[in-house]
Amino acid sequence: MKKLQKSDTDSLSIKLKALSHPVRLQILEILKDKVCICGEIVDVLPLSQATVSQHLKVLKNAGFIIGETEGTKVCYMLNKIELERFKKQVSSL
Repeated sequence: MKKLQKSDTDSLSIKLKALSHPVRLQILEILKDKVCICGEIVDVLPLSQATVSQHLKVLKNAGFIIGETEGTKVCYMLNKIELERFKKQVSSL
């Protein structure tokens, strides 16, 4: 079995922390099948726009989502490559 390097464990720790909040898991579920702007996610969740934006920032910093700017809006989508890499990291534990 391959031993994880410190940079790998740091990255894994950041990702696991990002997934430790139920709202962030809900956001990933929302983005599973579509691309959304923040306002669309706010419409689904009983949270303020500022709170949703903060959760999106954590998920983006962990690499789970990508945000692409279109005019004044940011469209969010899952980063499927990073999700697969995360699955491999977890399965190697």
